[in-house]
Amino acid sequence: MTSRGRWLGTILAVIALLSGTAPPAISAGPRTESYQVPGLSRPVRMVVDHWGVPHIYARNVDDLFLAQGFNAARDRLFQMDIWRRSGLGLLSEILGPSFVQQDRAARLFLYRGDMDREWAAYGPEAKQAAIRFTEGINARLDWLERHPESLPPEFTEFGFKPGRWRPEDVVRVRKHGLSMNAASEVLRSRLVCAGGIEADKFAHALEPAHTPAVPDGIDPCSIPMDVLDPVAPAERRTAFGGRSPYNSGMAEGSNSWVVSPGRTLTGRPILANDPHRALTAPPLRYISHLSAPGLDVIGAGEPFLPGVSLGHNGTVAFGLTVFGIDQEDLYVYRLDPDNPGRYRYGDGWESFRTVTEEVPVLGGPPQRIEMRYSRHGPVLRVDAARNVAYALRTAWTEPGTAPYFGSLRYLRARNFGDFSAALRHWGGPAENVLYADTAGNIGWVAAGRAPKRSGYDGLFPTPGDGRSEWTGFHDGATLPRSYNPKSGFIASANDHNVPAGFPFQVGYEWEPPYRKQRIDDVLSGGRRQSVDDSVRLQNDQLSLPARRLVPLLAGLRSTDPDTERALNLLRGYDGVAHVDSAATALYEPWFTNHLVPAFLRVFLNEEAASLAAIPGGNVGLMLDALEHPGQWFGPGGEAARDRLLLTTLGAAYADVRGKLGADPGKWRWGALQHTEFLSTTGRHVGPVERGGSAYTVDVSKYDPTTYGQGVGASFKMALDVGRWDDSKAVSAPGQSGDTTGPHYRDLLERWRTGDYFPLLYSRAAVERNAETVIMLLP
Repeated sequence: MTSRGRWLGTILAVIALLSGTAPPAISAGPRTESYQVPGLSRPVRMVVDHWGVPHIYARNVDDLFLAQGFNAARDRLFQMDIWRRSGLGLLSEILGPSFVQQDRAARLFLYRGDMDREWAAYGPEAKQAAIRFTEGINARLDWLERHPESLPPEFTEFGFKPGRWRPEDVVRVRKHGLSMNAASEVLRSRLVCAGGIEADKFAHALEPAHTPAVPDGIDPCSIPMDVLDPVAPAERRTAFGGRSPYNSGMAEGSNSWVVSPGRTLTGRPILANDPHRALTAPPLRYISHLSAPGLDVIGAGEPFLPGVSLGHNGTVAFGLTVFGIDQEDLYVYRLDPDNPGRYRYGDGWESFRTVTEEVPVLGGPPQRIEMRYSRHGPVLRVDAARNVAYALRTAWTEPGTAPYFGSLRYLRARNFGDFSAALRHWGGPAENVLYADTAGNIGWVAAGRAPKRSGYDGLFPTPGDGRSEWTGFHDGATLPRSYNPKSGFIASANDHNVPAGFPFQVGYEWEPPYRKQRIDDVLSGGRRQSVDDSVRLQNDQLSLPARRLVPLLAGLRSTDPDTERALNLLRGYDGVAHVDSAATALYEPWFTNHLVPAFLRVFLNEEAASLAAIPGGNVGLMLDALEHPGQWFGPGGEAARDRLLLTTLGAAYADVRGKLGADPGKWRWGALQHTEFLSTTGRHVGPVERGGSAYTVDVSKYDPTTYGQGVGASFKMALDVGRWDDSKAVSAPGQSGDTTGPHYRDLLERWRTGDYFPLLYSRAAVERNAETVIMLLP
């Protein structure tokens, strides 16, 4: 912007202030900008603080959502454009014919139902919010057409222009949400084929305890391991020169907790939340403050959606963690030998529905693609040789399940009744939604579409002939919840938290309990909690499995020098996976790459052991077996257990020595484990050294071959409920997608060291910390 433009922008801002748009700024220091934005009815003032958080002040909600869309495109346009193209199946338009199959895969899972039902599912203001939000994005695109020098450089570098948005784009794309359990159905089938039904318990800890049964008519050995390839993110291949920024099968989740006033230093509730997702640059989450009469919310959302999903509205605070509803089933169909366009259903044959579309392709004519659908969902594969087809039924192709868009319903909640009523309609992803309010109340609501299954448990692929059906969905009001429990706190870490005796089953697969146990241990202590205590807990790196394993080494000795050195290094290990810990540099490779695979090979054949280790194995079962060797290893079980520990320890020591050198005094966990925030363009941020592990509250799920972190909490917040300016947050590597700007990676060091910034809410505090003031003018 020219100096004349800045001067004019300042004058216009002053006029707007004097006209009542906003109170005067406290400091004259911020840089000022102004834009004319068609569609606004009144001026909108936006204050970007020193940490890159936009605080958007509008005179009405219509203008607020338009301004949110304009600002999101101002800060994250390239990320948003790739998200839209990949979700709608439009990558070939910019990347060429090699992406046509990816576009087909994306289009398979677009929402294709009735749009009136879709909009209605999110509440009365959802459609208008999407309309105004996308109008704001397009207004930014209009401005960039007049000012092409301001177009993000990636578009020029890779030779295409950003596409225009329609309101339905924000809800038709469904693949970016978290859902389960089709992948485990496939893995379970292959594992049972290799090792029998008993092999499954070594890979999955089903809760409540349950023994799955292969459905009649299903041969687990026939299920292709790659049958779900079309479900994988469309961005899994990139033509921009970077590695894919998506994790390879690592479970994503979150931590969250609320603490009641009786357990805090201030007498006010605390709500903390740190979602665990693939680590990207820019990150998935974007922090915004949206303020207009009747709506004043701050927190994190996704830059492609209006509103926020994690944060507070000045009265109610809210956070999310994944709740383990099984929302997917893989169906197997027997095809009509005389007409492979039909599949057996009931006593007859039913025809697939076929959708044909044209995919625009860079440098050539559009290509026609054909997609098939059964009554249950999109057809993933047809195996003509075996005369079968596979389709996926999901809750997330039902009306109202666009990921996180349902948060618009609870943004105006003023009490737990409002809040829980809004979540009755939540579609996806399935979530634990934690709650706290300024009156001192805390709560938890489980939310999501929970299928009613008839005659099967959903743990294996199932016949598509009508024997295994969904008979509807459970009423969201009947899912579990809690309000002001006697314990004085509620914690969720993707663990099995359905109360005993609950009248129906939502799913059997949950994350291991260790993060939740550690959170409970800290919060249930006698010490009153502060926001800083929650920040420390979010960055806690104590591994409870390590605390259980290390005592088993206490009395062991070895004549092998490497094994004896390993024993000496681990005997005093406190289980804290600190970046500078030499013991962790041995423990984690031992546990992940040596002990778990060797343990599985004791009880399973080579193929089954390899499959059982894919998700990390059933760690709880392994720990129980090692602690009670007589029950698991047979006669002489303790000696057999000790041989397993010693043999794997020696191998792990040699492994780490080859990577970090002969002197264990110089080993550091951070010299092995690292974090790199990956970008589709190849402009990755990092690597930086990393502490934590898969079982610590400060979670780090890493690739066992490279020790590169694939999943973690790039966004974290700890809210002081009622004294909002004392709340804290961090979002790595930074708020902005502008690789040349000040907020692209400025939060990385804070994130790495656990040093958050203030999540400011009051107008006075925001204005005192203004870095840039942007006026959006009609």
